[in-house]
Amino acid sequence: MLGLPVLLGGRGAHAQEKPASPRHDPPRLEAQGRVAHAPIDEISGLVRSRWQDNVWWVHNDSGDAPRLFAIDSTGAVHRAPWRADDYAVGAEAGQGDLPAWPGVQLGAAAHIDYEDIAVEDRTLYLGDIGNNGNARRDLGIYVLREPFRHARRTRPLVYLPIAYPDQAAFPAADWHFDAESLFVDDGTLYVLTKHRTGQQIDALEPGTTLYRLDTRHPHRVNVLTRVDEHATIPPPTAAALSPSGDRLAVLGYRSVWLFPRPADGSRWLSTEPRRMEVSAQRSKQAEALTWDDAQTLRIANEQREVYRLRVPEPAP
Repeated sequence: MLGLPVLLGGRGAHAQEKPASPRHDPPRLEAQGRVAHAPIDEISGLVRSRWQDNVWWVHNDSGDAPRLFAIDSTGAVHRAPWRADDYAVGAEAGQGDLPAWPGVQLGAAAHIDYEDIAVEDRTLYLGDIGNNGNARRDLGIYVLREPFRHARRTRPLVYLPIAYPDQAAFPAADWHFDAESLFVDDGTLYVLTKHRTGQQIDALEPGTTLYRLDTRHPHRVNVLTRVDEHATIPPPTAAALSPSGDRLAVLGYRSVWLFPRPADGSRWLSTEPRRMEVSAQRSKQAEALTWDDAQTLRIANEQREVYRLRVPEPAP
């Protein structure tokens, strides 16, 4: 997206059950590799396949064509072996006689600002939800059957237009309607917002609002339902629900917050989180997050580096 922003102070807690100082744990970032394939130049979303071994799906931030790339655990792109004489892969792809492997093209789709991707079973949810200037009226989420890693083309099952219930102006008076975080829980989609102050793109402020998608109309706007908020969490850049559904991981530029499943359904941000600081030198502009397994997160940054983060057992 943009360079690392100035982070301004928050506005105070909104819910008494949110602790002011969540528990801290030492960092455990482990380098796994780097995505060297030239067309993958600004990773903004990452998710692990639930049915293909050694496959993670990634997408670029705004400015790219509508497409996905399949990579392995080291960051190497999956290219169909029978296309080795037709397409190049790696850092120099596209600079020689062969064109670069283009990934999986999404037909009947547009790429305005893809910011996150989620998975449940064999379905992918791709969030075209970036809204830096808080003026977009075409936000939405693509729903697609997860393709085979060597596929060249697919098309979404449906595109779900979305809007915020509390945004009345475009651009908004308060810039609280950008989002880079999307997750799915038993078929229900959720979005976490990223806030700015003073109508300045590079002036982020702490806090987020959690919205739920309760309808799936393909031909009219689906108005999100506001369900929770948190005033002090750093601006979220990605979110992912654990494979068992017991914990929600929320990524920031310098930390990962783990929220246990709430007793009352959707109020994830009102549970007591565990905060894990991550190395700023390593994480850089970390904007992609997924669960490898119940105790391991995978993080990618816009510099295309891939890391693994071991997380503690859930609190009893």
